[in-house]
Amino acid sequence: MTIDLALYQPDIAQNTGTLLRLGACLGVRVHIIHPTGFPFSPRELKRGGLDYIGQADFIEHDSYDHFDGWRRQARRRLVLLTTKAPESAYAFAFVEGDIIIVGRESAGVPDTVAAAADARIRIPMRPGLRSINVAIAGAMIVGEALRQTNAFASLI
Repeated sequence: MTIDLALYQPDIAQNTGTLLRLGACLGVRVHIIHPTGFPFSPRELKRGGLDYIGQADFIEHDSYDHFDGWRRQARRRLVLLTTKAPESAYAFAFVEGDIIIVGRESAGVPDTVAAAADARIRIPMRPGLRSINVAIAGAMIVGEALRQTNAFASLI
């Protein structure tokens, strides 16, 4: 078991493809929580995912409730990456098995999803700026979680 990444109802196919490519390259399973804001298909994901989609380990969940039931049964900690969190992702202690969840590009996650998270973290940014692209933010924090859990050692 390693770190997983969950995408809550992603709006933009290119970002989803990029994160699936990241997952393929780093051995990170990606959970796609439907509905998506685009037709979820290899054709739509090709721009961001290139030819890596076939090598990505991903699970589609029909709804957040389906995903949450699965992760609770698996006893996996849910870590929400959000601009609204007080705690820096770089002060947070990741553990093997964590699932990092990112929200929709247009709206983040609903309050009910945020409340269900075991932890809420943010990327420190300069004041007055709203957010970092979700694919870049996801990559930054997945990288930090893999570093902390020494998961990169298995890739060398």
